Amino acid sequence: MAAVTEEQQDSPMRKSSDQLKEKVSQRNEGVPDDLGEQEDYGPEFLETEQSDILNSSRNVCELLEKIREETEALEEQVVTVCSSVPPKVAAALSAAVEVRCSLDELLQREQLISNKLQQHLQGTKQWMEDLGQTCKHVDFIERSMKYLKCLHHMEELSAAVQQSLMINSVWDAIKGVESMTALDCDLNQSQCSHLRDFLRKTLCFWHNIIKDRLTSDFEKVLAQLQWPVITPNQSVTPPANHQELSSQLEGLLLQLLALQTSDDLISQKASASTQGAPPGSSSTLSPAALPLCLPIQIMLQPLTKRFRYHFYGNRQTNSIHKPEWYLTQVLKWMENSTTFMEEKIQPVFDRSGQTISAKVALCQGLVCLVQEKVASDASRMLYDDGLFCHLVEEVLQFEKDLRSHHSYPAALPALLHILLDDAFLQKWLAVERKMAVEKMDAMLSAEGAWTSQYKDISDMDELKAPECAETFMTLLQVITERYRALPSPAAQLRFFGLQKELVDDFRIRLTQVMKEESRCPLGVRYCAILNAVNYISTILRDWGDNVFFLQLQQAAVSLGQQEVLGSLEMTEVGRLASLEGSLFDGLLSLLDRLKGDMLGRLLHFLMRDTAEKAQPYCQERWLSIPPPQDQSAMSLSSSACPMMLCVRDRLLNLHQVLSVSLFQLAWQGLAEKLDNFIYQEVILSNHFSDGGAAQLQFDMTRNLFPLFGHYCRRPENFFKHVKEACIILCLKVGSAILLKDLLKRSEQETTDFEDPSPESALNELGIFCLAPCDVLILLNLKTLIFR
Repeated sequence: MAAVTEEQQDSPMRKSSDQLKEKVSQRNEGVPDDLGEQEDYGPEFLETEQSDILNSSRNVCELLEKIREETEALEEQVVTVCSSVPPKVAAALSAAVEVRCSLDELLQREQLISNKLQQHLQGTKQWMEDLGQTCKHVDFIERSMKYLKCLHHMEELSAAVQQSLMINSVWDAIKGVESMTALDCDLNQSQCSHLRDFLRKTLCFWHNIIKDRLTSDFEKVLAQLQWPVITPNQSVTPPANHQELSSQLEGLLLQLLALQTSDDLISQKASASTQGAPPGSSSTLSPAALPLCLPIQIMLQPLTKRFRYHFYGNRQTNSIHKPEWYLTQVLKWMENSTTFMEEKIQPVFDRSGQTISAKVALCQGLVCLVQEKVASDASRMLYDDGLFCHLVEEVLQFEKDLRSHHSYPAALPALLHILLDDAFLQKWLAVERKMAVEKMDAMLSAEGAWTSQYKDISDMDELKAPECAETFMTLLQVITERYRALPSPAAQLRFFGLQKELVDDFRIRLTQVMKEESRCPLGVRYCAILNAVNYISTILRDWGDNVFFLQLQQAAVSLGQQEVLGSLEMTEVGRLASLEGSLFDGLLSLLDRLKGDMLGRLLHFLMRDTAEKAQPYCQERWLSIPPPQDQSAMSLSSSACPMMLCVRDRLLNLHQVLSVSLFQLAWQGLAEKLDNFIYQEVILSNHFSDGGAAQLQFDMTRNLFPLFGHYCRRPENFFKHVKEACIILCLKVGSAILLKDLLKRSEQETTDFEDPSPESALNELGIFCLAPCDVLILLNLKTLIFR
C-alpha cells in the first residue's frame, strides 16, 4: 500500500512538472534569443539542481509559487522595455514633421510664382516679337550701309586707278591695285558673293591693263638690251643710251615686282578654278614649285615661243626619237642667259629686298617647259622599250647637268618626279629587268666570260674576278647610279628590290654552271665560278657600308617595305634599324653557302687525289728504317715523293687560279685535312722505331711543312697533330718511359703529390693539342717501349 501511495503521489507531481516545462517553453516562443536562453534556464535548473525537490511532494507548491512570481517579474520588465520610446527618436520625428510642413509651404510658393511668371511672359511675347522684327530691320539697314560703303570704296579705288593711268602715274595706279588686293583678302570670308565677284573682276581688269602696259615697256627695253641671249657668241655691245635703258629697266622691274601681290592672288584663284585639270597638264606638273615673279614670266615669253615653235607640231626638230635635242637646247639657253641675269636683273632684285635668285627663277621657268614636253612624250613611249629607255637616259643626264652645272636647288622639282608616276615607274622597272636579263645571258655565253681581263697585271688581279662577274657588278652599279638621284626613297627601294632579284638570278645561273663543272673542281671554269661568287660577295659587303645603301636601309625600316625586308623577324628588323646588319645579309648568306660548298668540293677532290698518291707512304715499313746515326745523310722518303709532288703542284695551281682570299682558305683547309690524314693513316696506323720516327719527322719538317711555308711564316702551326706526334715519337727512351709512367699513373689516379700534372708535363715538351690519352697511344707506338 505504501508503494501504491507513493506512485499515486508521484503521478500528479510528474504532471505538474511536465506542465511547468511546457509553459516555460511556450513563453520562450516569440521572445528574443537572449531572453529565450534565460527562460530555458528554468527547466535546466529543475532537471539539474532541483531534481531532489521535484521528487518530494512537500515542496512542490512552494516551488511553483516561487517560479510564478519570478516569471511575472520578468514579464513586467520586458513589457516596460518594449513600450518605452527613446527621447532622441521622438525629437527626430518631430523635426522631420516640421521640415515636411516647411517644404510644403515652399512648394506652394514656387507654384504661385511660376504661374505669375507664365502670365507675365504671355503678356510680353508680342512685345518681344515686335522688338525682334525691329532689330532685324536695323541690322539689314546697317549691312546695306556697309555694303554700299564698300561698293563706294571700290568705285573710288577704280576711279583713282583710272585717273592715275590717264596721267601716266603708274606707281599710284599700282598702289590703288594693291588696295583692291587688300580689300579682296578682307572680303575672302564674306557671304556677299556678288560683291566679291565684282571686286575680283574690277581688280583683274585694272591689273591686266597695268600689266600689259608694263609688259610692253619691259619687252621694248629687253629688246634694246638684246634679250633673249640665244647663242654664246651673241653680240652684247652696250647701246649708246645704255645708262638710260638701265634706269628704265630698274624702274620697270620694281613696278612689276610691286604688282606681284595682285598677280599671285589672281593666279591662285585661277589655279583653284582648274583643279580638275587632266593628269599630265602643266597645272599638275610642279606641285612643289613656287610661282614665278612677273619679270621672269615676261622674260620667258620669247624663249617659250621659240621652244614651242621648234619642238611642237610638224617640225623636224620635234622628233620623239631625239629628246636630247630639246633638253640640250634648254640647257644652252640657261648657260647663255646666266651673265645677263646675274649682271642686269639680280642687282635690281637685291636692291628691292627680294630674296629671289634671277638665274634660278629663269631655270625654273624653262624646266616647266621641259616638264610638259617630257610628260607628253613619255606617255607616247610606254609601248616602245627602246624609246623609253633612251628618254630615261636623257632625263637622267639633264637632271645631272641641271643640278651640277646650273646650281638648281634640290628643293625644286625638275624632271625625275615625272618618272615617279606609277605607269612610268613600272615601265622603267620592267625595262631595267628585261635589259639586265638579256645582258646576263650575253655575258655568260661570251667567249671570255670566265677569264679575268686583268690576268696579265698582277697588282690589279687580287680578286681574279672573271669578266662575266665584273660585267654583272658593273651592270648593278649602273642601275644604282640611275636610280640614286630619284627624290623618293620608296621608288629607290623598288629598284633595290630589282637588284636583289638580279643578284639571286645570277647566283642561280652560277650554281647551274658549277654543277656542270663539278666533275673537275680544279678546272679553270670551276675556279672562275668560285672567284665570281667571292667577288660578288666582297662587293656587296662593301656596298653594305656605303652611305647611300645605309640611308636606303633606314628608309626600308621606317617605311616597312616588305619587298626589301621580306619575312624578317622583329629582332632582325631591329638589327637593321641599329645598322648592325645590312640589306644584303640575305644574299650574302646564300653566296657564302655556295662558296663554302664549292670550297668543300674542291678540298675533297684535292684530298682524294693526295690520298691516292700517299698510299705507298702510308704502307712504309717504319720499323725497319735504321736510326739517323747509321745513315750518312737523311733524305726524303721515296714513298713520300708522289704525295709531296701532288701537294706542291696543287698548291701552285690553286695559287694561280684562285683569288688571294680564296687561296688562303684553300691552302689552310688542305693543311688541316692533310694533318688529320697523316695523323690517322700514317702515324696511328703504324709502329715506329727510332729511325722511323726520325725519318717521319724529317719528311714532315723539312719537306711537307716548307711547301706551305711560301704562304705563311710558321706552317707547322697548321699541322699541330703531326708536329706534336713527331715530338712524342722522337723522345729519348728514358723520357718516353717516364712520361708513359706518369700518364698511366694519372689514368689510374695513383700519382704522388709531388708528381707534375700530365698537362704541365706535356706542355713542357711542347704538346698543347694532343690529349694525355692520345699521347699514351703514341708512346705505345714506339717500338722500344712497345717491347
